[in-house]
Amino acid sequence: MYKPCAVVPTHNHYLVIEKVVAGLRAQNLPVFIVDDGSPEPARGAIQGLHDPDNQVFVTRLHINQGKGVAVLTGFRLAEEAGYTHAVQVDADGQHDESALPVLLGLSADHPEALISGQPIYDDTIPKSRKIARWLTHVWVWVETLSLQIKDSMCGYRVYPLRESLAVADEETVGTRMDFDTEIMVRLFWRGTPTIMTPVKVTYPENNTSNFDVVGDNIRITKMHTRLVCNMLLRLPSVLKNRPAQPKIASKWATIDERGMAWGLNFLAKTYQLLGYRACWWVMQPVLLYFFATGHVQRQASRRYWQKIYRQTGQGGEPSLWRLWTHTRSFGRMALDKFSAWMGNVGLEDLIIPNEAIIDHMIEEKKGALIFASHLGNVEICRALSKRRSNVKITVFAHTKHAVKFNELLSAYNPDALMDVVQVDDMGPSTAVDLQERVERGEWVIIAADRTPVEGEKRLSDIVFLGKKAPFSEGPVILASLLKCPVYSMLCMKEGDKYRVLFEKISDQIKLPRKNRKEAIAQEITAYATILERTCLDYPDQWYNFFDFWAEDQ
Repeated sequence: MYKPCAVVPTHNHYLVIEKVVAGLRAQNLPVFIVDDGSPEPARGAIQGLHDPDNQVFVTRLHINQGKGVAVLTGFRLAEEAGYTHAVQVDADGQHDESALPVLLGLSADHPEALISGQPIYDDTIPKSRKIARWLTHVWVWVETLSLQIKDSMCGYRVYPLRESLAVADEETVGTRMDFDTEIMVRLFWRGTPTIMTPVKVTYPENNTSNFDVVGDNIRITKMHTRLVCNMLLRLPSVLKNRPAQPKIASKWATIDERGMAWGLNFLAKTYQLLGYRACWWVMQPVLLYFFATGHVQRQASRRYWQKIYRQTGQGGEPSLWRLWTHTRSFGRMALDKFSAWMGNVGLEDLIIPNEAIIDHMIEEKKGALIFASHLGNVEICRALSKRRSNVKITVFAHTKHAVKFNELLSAYNPDALMDVVQVDDMGPSTAVDLQERVERGEWVIIAADRTPVEGEKRLSDIVFLGKKAPFSEGPVILASLLKCPVYSMLCMKEGDKYRVLFEKISDQIKLPRKNRKEAIAQEITAYATILERTCLDYPDQWYNFFDFWAEDQ
């Protein structure tokens, strides 16, 4: 039975520990605080948190013995109380508490694994500490003969208690700042897999550091020497027990857009110097690299093609060549997107079956909410804005990646007429902003084929390509609030041209109070039907490279 709690080691950290504990209790986690010999006033403040009725337990070590001793003391108390896993949280408040549900969710799904935060630092991290951490990462990769452990020094983890205490009882583990790295490596040697998840880390103002620059650096140096020697002596065992990376269902918002800034700048410079055709051929080795190393995206592509094959009555499995051509299609889409942004795609390049409807909307300044998707290349439709100078298009993006992408493109074309706004959640202020834009006659575009960033909320499972897929209800609910026409817009490549598929979903989406869930599902189904039909006509142009279907997750 999976039963987690939290262990908070502390020495002289008392300014924000109450907030840390409150965040843990908000997740319904019992909290074991271990005060590692703090002097006053920290001692009294920490002891004041002891509240067994609220499942907060404070234990004091009268002599400072180091972080490792404090953590292991908390582990033993937790195991004696019947808990199976412990979230280790530093008491100085530097870790993002909003990441805790993700850590716990991964631990519940993979109770055999050590779940660790992979820090994302802001500008407050001292450069010397950043360099030192990188050196430790390199040594850990040598000691484990693996790249699975991306960061071994983050104090934000979920430990399996039985395995962790076995390491502490049977092997040598550092007791101070060498503890986090050493226990992680030794758990890995015993076959405990490591799962990393991004965690924002900030160094708070007036933060008290317990790092002894001389003493702890000597301890860490000794630790790495000890680990390398141990690894060589027990090499057959290390190789035999080396754990495989657990398979994790990927959320689209957490998939790293690898090498994005460098790649886009390289693409931009090459395009400017050599033009479209030369740039396309220069891209090939880059695409090949990402295809070879992008396991998550490659598997998502495979699952998509399996569904296409079933829907079209084809037998067999998608070949590696099929997956590679899918990746090349994605590369072509990115290049076309940049070409459009540079102003090199005009109206003469577009095939617009419903051109009269679009012209009427432009002339009458009728705003609309447009459902876009990761099917085709809707950004090519920027060429439409050249028809009338007063057409304004706003794209609401879910991630910083999309915002940075468009910031880079804007740098190469400052006269762009598209506004890109990042939004992590659809709140009242967002709805008001959208309402004002639509009333001004703007076209507001939102991707309707991705789940909410925060997780599984407001979803409807809709049959798409023969299998249920979770679609966000947010765009439909938003459309009902805005009381404006709703369209689907797709732009599909056909040879050297682009076909704009502009289709009305509803004059106005109305959601009754009774059977509201069913009404939402009906509107999403109308949108999903358009997507499915277009996917079957243009299968190479689906670019949702993550586990989109519920059965895959």
